[in-house]
Amino acid sequence: MDRNLLCGLVDEKQDIFAEISDKIWEYAEPAFYEKKSMEVQVQCLEKEGFQVSKNIADIPTAFKASYGSGKPVIAFLGEYDALPMLSQKADSTVKEELAEAGFGHGCGHHLLGTGSMQAAVAVKDYMEKTKLRGTVVYFGCPAEEGEAGKAFMVKEHAFEGCDICLTWHPFSFNVCSMSSLANARIRYTFTGVSSHAATSPHLGRSALDAVELMNVGCNYLREHIPPDCRIHYAITNTGGTAPNVIPAKAEVLYAIRAPKMSDTAELCRRVNKVARGAAEMTETEVETDIHCAYADLIQNKALNRLVYQNMNDFEILYTHEEYEYARRFRAMSDENEIARTKALAAGFIGEKAEEAFSSPIANFVIPPVNIKQGSNDVGDVSQCIPTACFSAVCYAMGTSPHSWQAVAQGKSSLAHKGMFFAARVLAATAIQIMEEPRLAEDARADFIKTMAGKTYESLIPKGIKPAILRG
Repeated sequence: MDRNLLCGLVDEKQDIFAEISDKIWEYAEPAFYEKKSMEVQVQCLEKEGFQVSKNIADIPTAFKASYGSGKPVIAFLGEYDALPMLSQKADSTVKEELAEAGFGHGCGHHLLGTGSMQAAVAVKDYMEKTKLRGTVVYFGCPAEEGEAGKAFMVKEHAFEGCDICLTWHPFSFNVCSMSSLANARIRYTFTGVSSHAATSPHLGRSALDAVELMNVGCNYLREHIPPDCRIHYAITNTGGTAPNVIPAKAEVLYAIRAPKMSDTAELCRRVNKVARGAAEMTETEVETDIHCAYADLIQNKALNRLVYQNMNDFEILYTHEEYEYARRFRAMSDENEIARTKALAAGFIGEKAEEAFSSPIANFVIPPVNIKQGSNDVGDVSQCIPTACFSAVCYAMGTSPHSWQAVAQGKSSLAHKGMFFAARVLAATAIQIMEEPRLAEDARADFIKTMAGKTYESLIPKGIKPAILRG
């Protein structure tokens, strides 16, 4: 692979992709409603000569863009949905909403999608320059946050025919492989009987009481589940605002996580029993709806080796101004979170850890680790196709994902440099596989070994559609 040629191809279009990522940051559209974010990517890819198909898996903001022909087929996965309640002014070190209770890119999906798209374009340009054969695909994947867009795309066979899938995630550390927990989002709706809380409370059956009892039951359940499992909830309908009316309807949304899908299914069974118990105690009815689900992310050692090599081969040079910019946000970071990451990194970079973590920017690469923390719908893709996912520094050290501080840094040159770095790593990995098809075979062999005869089966029941299609 001609790395100088590749770097030149990425660099010459940096301004275009920085502008696109900034536009998507400004749009800050919620899951399944990323119309403007999708269109700005589609227009760019069509201009670059990609064949674009919209409405993938019947999802209005999902699309597929392809260039080339034949094997191998290398796919890049992109996202562009924002998070609620995270509207924030760019570059500000104090919390300043742009729109009251608005959305913001606290997980960096404006960078994630644009960087993956930039990689796809760079590979296309490299193919044109070198006459390299193969197919490069970019998938615009909506609704990763809380809606598992890719899981629904997998159920509709959107990724079939791909040999390899590559993606990344903005973060405050460079980690050459990411892993994640399986996750089910279940909505529990309780229905009771309304009555006047003062004159006839004995005639009422409170749906809100059922929700509260369920939450208490699950809090006691936590003592009796494996330590690497997680249960979270949010009451999404309290049944009203009048204390003198016994609420007849109330609702709670649970996120139930475990290291593997089978573990998650078992934990869901136990949480469902708690819900039924709460309904019995309050003489209410409960309806259980699996809103969406995420599979755990299956790592691929063969792909991880390529990614790790490429992450170490491309260097990011930061300016004095960027270090000072990062220092201001580093001062707001959670020191306990940084200490936890330092302890992890020390096992890989040894005595350099102390010096590395004194910097406001984490300019080092952590080798492959298999620590499962959050959840990501890339997991569903990884259980069907050999997949690699890494993180790249786009924020000051210790910046928490899903925070206004991450949103504030999302348009900075620090964020852009992380995105360009990710584009180089993604593109270089894809080109290596295209030039040496045995690498795709190695990744496939590792995938088969890891799956050990198991086949992917989504926790989303048959017939369940994405939220936007449920009417």
